[in-house]
Amino acid sequence: MTALTACSAATTDSAGGSGKEGASGPEVRIAVGIDPSFAPFFLADSQGLWAKHGLNVQLVQFGKGGEGVDALAGGQVQLAGNSDTTTIGLLPQNPNLRSLLVYEESGRYLKVVLGSKVGDPSEIKKMAIVPGLSELAATRFLESKGIDKKSIEFITADPPEIPALLQKGDVDAYVLWEPWPTKGAELGGKILETTGAYGLSYAQWLIADNKWLSGNESTAAKVAQALQEAAKETEADPDAAASATQKATKIPTAQTVEAIKEIDFGVRDTTSQDLTTYAATAKFFVDTGKVKSQPDVAQAVLRGWFTQQTKGS
Repeated sequence: MTALTACSAATTDSAGGSGKEGASGPEVRIAVGIDPSFAPFFLADSQGLWAKHGLNVQLVQFGKGGEGVDALAGGQVQLAGNSDTTTIGLLPQNPNLRSLLVYEESGRYLKVVLGSKVGDPSEIKKMAIVPGLSELAATRFLESKGIDKKSIEFITADPPEIPALLQKGDVDAYVLWEPWPTKGAELGGKILETTGAYGLSYAQWLIADNKWLSGNESTAAKVAQALQEAAKETEADPDAAASATQKATKIPTAQTVEAIKEIDFGVRDTTSQDLTTYAATAKFFVDTGKVKSQPDVAQAVLRGWFTQQTKGS
């Protein structure tokens, strides 16, 4: 998700990670967003799971998933959590990106929000989007309702700006991850449905730059193991995950607890079915003219990497 995520374009280093006294092991900077979908990272930070796995981690928060990818490509961070869709759209200009594993997925976390004066989707004239996952979700929504996307004016904005745009009537609808659907509803909008209602789900990847990965696979594997433990703990103890997320992002704990119910957290390898979905996403970016060449998903996704790297550990 870029996340894909929930703040301004500026970055923010978390209070945890390498800033903790006594931290040891390889120093790793990980780009994350600041919405509840990144709860496992914040939980790992608060419970010392990075150090448990011999790591010295610093989480760096970004407002949009694309910004985290840019930081990864520029060497500012070594790993990042990001949505499959956003990452695929950025592959042509970042061919060294590698997806190591999936750590969450959901068809319930992103929701369609309509303005107070919009009685039916057919009345939509303007939609706010964030490039990547939000744009794909909006396009698939229009298609599901038989609405020609050429009849819609798409307005690009950062996630925090969008609920206010809806309230002011500057846009009629949007599709975003929490907390922005809830924010939109608080400002008078109405949540129509989840993306799963029209067959769209997303996954979040742990991604790396191949140049760094080639010399640091053991470190990446330790991060993956810590993330696996944190993902399981997030499912088992949503309150602890929500508390850690609130400390890192100021998001109310109730919002994160509710979001955890809507997201399936768990580390796994990529499957052949995933690759079929990713190929369709890559085609979307080509068909819409967002990229000139087909993103090479088969090269970017390292199938079986997690199992291979953690076998026998």
